[in-house]
Amino acid sequence: MTDGVPATLALPESPALLGIAAWSGTGKTTLLEQLLPALRQRGLRVAVIKHAHHDFDVDQPGKDSHRLRQAGATPMLVASRARIAMMLETPDREEADLAQLIEMVRPQSPDLILVEGFKAWPLPKLELYRSELGKPPRAAEDPWIKAVAAKGDAPHPPDVERLDLDDLGALVDWVAAWPLRWPDERAPRTGKA
Repeated sequence: MTDGVPATLALPESPALLGIAAWSGTGKTTLLEQLLPALRQRGLRVAVIKHAHHDFDVDQPGKDSHRLRQAGATPMLVASRARIAMMLETPDREEADLAQLIEMVRPQSPDLILVEGFKAWPLPKLELYRSELGKPPRAAEDPWIKAVAAKGDAPHPPDVERLDLDDLGALVDWVAAWPLRWPDERAPRTGKA
């Protein structure tokens, strides 16, 4: 993992990647909770990489895996018939490395990786925008934003698609079509460099 956001990111031919970018409180996780079952019904295998802005722990003190991780195992992998979890300590890092996380997910062969957060990273994104948050939209300054989903009118460049944040069916259609569009979408918009 590296400590900063790179200027470029090697975007794989497969799987397709789509960032879900928005200010905190816009509803990224809520939208993903609605999108994932609908995408699965359409036969898509979708992985999610979520950025956390704080320390978090998926392990519980006192459990064997926690004790072994505290003793120095890195990574610590725990598995059962129902799930696998890998915990890797990264104390010398300022930030998670999205490229490394993508490579960790790729062996699972998803059709699409949705990336929540990592909004400064150079990858295609769907921006969610709510004017009531009082924050500016990012599409004009981020050439990687391919579409803006908003309630009502939201300012956006002419080469950015406009979606209705309240039209779940249209959002599902747009995201479900993303893997087919992926080969042509692996570069920033040309209207903004």
